[in-house]
Amino acid sequence: MRRLHPDPADPVDPLEVYGDAPTAEGRPGLRINMIASADGAAAVDGVSGGLGGEGDRAVFRALRSLADVVLVGAGTVRAEGYGPPRLPDEAVAARERRGQAPLPRIAIVTRSCDLDWDSPLFATPTSRPIVLTVAEAPAERLARAAEVAEVIVAGLLDVDLPKALAMLGEGGARTALGEGGPSLNGRLAAAGLVDELCLTLAPLLAAGDAGRIVAGPALRPPLGMRLASACEQDGYLFLRYRAAPA
Repeated sequence: MRRLHPDPADPVDPLEVYGDAPTAEGRPGLRINMIASADGAAAVDGVSGGLGGEGDRAVFRALRSLADVVLVGAGTVRAEGYGPPRLPDEAVAARERRGQAPLPRIAIVTRSCDLDWDSPLFATPTSRPIVLTVAEAPAERLARAAEVAEVIVAGLLDVDLPKALAMLGEGGARTALGEGGPSLNGRLAAAGLVDELCLTLAPLLAAGDAGRIVAGPALRPPLGMRLASACEQDGYLFLRYRAAPA
């Protein structure tokens, strides 16, 4: 991987590029990591894996190795077949030197608690998952969730994302990594919670009706962002945008 901006370097370690995670007052700093084709498709055949390459996987590992918690919507957990987080031994050791837990925790945003509790994410966890849900979720599902995960109730009918992130911060999380999907990204952006966007642009044309990386009502005004870094590998562009000061 080579860095094009701000200080050209070849090669460069993704951990160096992404090491300065964003911070926020009263909650973990939130960076979102997404991939899109050159024509804006966020998925191929319903999943993002068809867009990725070696460099994208390296960035994915680097961002997870820096995060305390990985924030993801229930639909993405189901569509992408999420499993328990895993990192190389050297990344685990580096986390422990920084005072972090050995592995990040997966935090699933769900109103219904309609999840596969027997999947490896819950049945054979490497770190205890977190379920971010609502008071009106079905009682039997809430009870089942509590057997295999930490349950955080943030809201009555809809997950109150600012409250949920604040509660994650109270639990010790300093850095959160959002992995989608687009609807959750849209809600986070609308709530003013996106501190950084890490966007991989794949050298592919996908066409079709695939959605964008952020979905939902238009942001008025659009969220201003500034380019913090740009890297390239095998035709993929790795762009990092920070939210512009209000």
